Amino acid sequence: MRNGDDLEGFDGEASSTSMMSGASSPYQPTTEPVSQHRGLGGLRCDLDYLRGTFGRIKLAEVVLALIAFICIETIMECSPCEGLYFFEFVSCSALVVTGVLLLMFSLNLHTRIPQINWNLTDLVNTGLSTFFFFIASVVLAALNHKTGAEIAAVIFGFLAMAVYAVNTYLAIKKWRMNSRQQISRQTSEYIRARTESREVDHRPEIQRLDA
Repeated sequence: MRNGDDLEGFDGEASSTSMMSGASSPYQPTTEPVSQHRGLGGLRCDLDYLRGTFGRIKLAEVVLALIAFICIETIMECSPCEGLYFFEFVSCSALVVTGVLLLMFSLNLHTRIPQINWNLTDLVNTGLSTFFFFIASVVLAALNHKTGAEIAAVIFGFLAMAVYAVNTYLAIKKWRMNSRQQISRQTSEYIRARTESREVDHRPEIQRLDA
């Protein structure tokens, strides 16, 4: 049998051998953090936004504005052309602005520019798009020549107007909710500060320490 000294010596040799083998092994454990893939240049797609109500509405607005713009661009002849040109301008402007906002929100780029009130910007865009799509669709419906492209443009123009109107309603509702939360937060902070100041006024020992 091995005595205690032999066992201790054996354990020491085993531990030193394991340390040497670990040092010589090319497969060393690392403590470096594994970098997470977040996309190009730190950009990442916010799938929660795209799956949510506002994301789906934004996608529908872009698709409808694009289809309306394509329909109006296929018209080769017009007389008079004022209604066609106005509808073309409205659909193209709505497509570009809404597409930019969709990219800003879906890639979280709006968080990098906090100086801009993006909720208010989106509200203004949807409100103006609703109004101008309604006017452009009514004018084109009154001045068209009953061609297939013009009728399709009018139909998709009114559909885009309806989707923009829903977005405007939801944006106003969200803006009011955020305003109420901000007011209630400021009120609670003011009440807390007043309460703390009154507690200090009624505790003279704190005043003496401060003095």
